[in-house]
Amino acid sequence: MSGSVLTLNAGSSSLKIALFRPDDEQPIATGMADRIGGDCVLTVKDASGTILSERRGAALQGATHEAVLQALVTILTEVRLAQDIAAVGHRVVHGGLVFTTPTLVGDDVLSQLAALEPFAPLHQQHNLAGIRAAQRAFPDALQIACFDTAFHRSHPFVNDVFALPRALYDEGVRRYGFHGLSYEYVTQKLAILRPELHAGRVIICHLGNGASACAIHDGQSIASTMGFSALDGLPMGTRCGQLDPGVMLYLLQQKKMTPDAIADLLYKQSGLLGLSGLSNDMRVLEASDDPAAKAALDYFVFRIRREIGGLAASLGGLDALIFCGGIGENSRLIRARVCSDMEWLGIAIDPVRNASNETILSAQLSPVAIMMIPTNEEIVIARAAFGMIDRQKALRLRGQGDLPPL
Repeated sequence: MSGSVLTLNAGSSSLKIALFRPDDEQPIATGMADRIGGDCVLTVKDASGTILSERRGAALQGATHEAVLQALVTILTEVRLAQDIAAVGHRVVHGGLVFTTPTLVGDDVLSQLAALEPFAPLHQQHNLAGIRAAQRAFPDALQIACFDTAFHRSHPFVNDVFALPRALYDEGVRRYGFHGLSYEYVTQKLAILRPELHAGRVIICHLGNGASACAIHDGQSIASTMGFSALDGLPMGTRCGQLDPGVMLYLLQQKKMTPDAIADLLYKQSGLLGLSGLSNDMRVLEASDDPAAKAALDYFVFRIRREIGGLAASLGGLDALIFCGGIGENSRLIRARVCSDMEWLGIAIDPVRNASNETILSAQLSPVAIMMIPTNEEIVIARAAFGMIDRQKALRLRGQGDLPPL
């Protein structure tokens, strides 16, 4: 019997965990830390949603990721859930060209992943900080990295390349795509719910504070709206989405902005927040009467619709459109607006099903199936971690030492 698996998703100012027992895909505990580095709040709940512990105040004021993880370990120990953690599974945003499967992390792998930090400056360093903290907190546990870019390595060349000198492509300047763990989960779920659709042409819209869309054929990623970085494609909560590279030259040459200032602008001041001047929270924008909030939503919907059209062209047609992510799963308004007047593509949403947040959202005679499937990146990570535990056990029984990555 395998030990427990702790999944860890470390963001720039957040830390999300889930604890899984073998053969059970419902976590026995979950934890969330918000505003790390500032007025941090840490909450741990059991499987029923009951709060086991909540900490805030001076003890966590300005705490680092490592300090927050140590506080989580203390809580799990107090409630007797930390004693048999055999592996910690980590979401890592960027795996580059080398890491295309879940990978056992040691010092060499950490060094290779650290070299990818310029490719994902908002995420990678915090993902790796989470791994280092977990190594110290659980020195006897396996550390397994699962990569958001891995799902998209099946892209054909035309959806992988930029029209730049080929030497840059060979150096790694290419379209990687992100949100891969989410797309992997939804694709696997679709194979169970509707295997005939899974075998066909599918577009999944992962809409949240980070947003992207992906064209998938027979379970394989064909094209994604995100490219070299997690800035490209759809507008997001605070990220700009698609941008004419000439804007970058203008900001550098004419506005004399520094690279750091431009990065802050594109990653943290743009998107729905920048357009509205109000908030990056979809709930706030939907409830607002401010014309700027309406304009931000108009642009968000316009870009999604435009990308759906382009992705459908890359697939040669469309059999299913699936929504997931915080906005995709909860915003009936955005789903309705995205699907409005899209009958030319075979998309017809049922307003009653949409209002009820059902799994099947398409009208009865809609040629394209429209669905809402809640994503679950933690389960994808946990499955990979349990698989690695079993693989390592089998290896030791054969006396062969450590296996290479999956």
